[in-house]
Amino acid sequence: MADLSAFPIATRWPARHPDRIQLYSTPTPNGVKVSIMLEETELPYEPHFINIGQNETWTPEFLSLNPNGKIPSIIDPDGPGGKPLPLFESGAILLYLAEKTGKLLPSDPARRYETIQWVFFQMAAVGPMFGQLGFFHKFAGREIEDKRPLERYRNESKRLLGVLETRLEGRDWIMGEDYTIADISLLGWVRNLVGFYGAGELVDFDSLKHVPVWLERGLARPAVQRGLDSPKRPE
Repeated sequence: MADLSAFPIATRWPARHPDRIQLYSTPTPNGVKVSIMLEETELPYEPHFINIGQNETWTPEFLSLNPNGKIPSIIDPDGPGGKPLPLFESGAILLYLAEKTGKLLPSDPARRYETIQWVFFQMAAVGPMFGQLGFFHKFAGREIEDKRPLERYRNESKRLLGVLETRLEGRDWIMGEDYTIADISLLGWVRNLVGFYGAGELVDFDSLKHVPVWLERGLARPAVQRGLDSPKRPE
């Protein structure tokens, strides 16, 4: 039986199954990267819903695991050397789980780094830009009279979608025939942009040919469907 008593977060969100990976998250575009990865790799895990609307990521217990106060975070009770490993940052978690399982990351060194570069592309560009567009289009930012920020993030989001459109020409997945962590990192963000943010028309999403087909293909995967709903929101 794994001992998670050294982690303060386990006192606020107790583990019923301490031998499983503990996921502390919310089904946002960043959160679902990890839950989808866990579902795809079939690693046993226990999800804990973190209510970001009630600022639970800023509690001392959560900050003890992730000092940046963001979801998702994990504790793997069976980390390197058999010791528990706490980890935050969704991109780092994707890489860790891929290497732990030997899944969804090519073993060929060149293709491995090519895959990683697309994960970094999502982390550095797609996530921040799409998120800002959502803020200025749907949330409090829409009340700002100066529309230059909205225009900037709309234009940059359209450009980034164009990068994906070019990449996916002649490919089923970001890496061709192989579905990888690159796809997992991006699916939730593109889905959110045209769904929850309602920005599809704003970025001319319907003018794209390859990205919508890729998105539909990814969302049809059973593990993706399960991951998009984990952790389940309280009723």
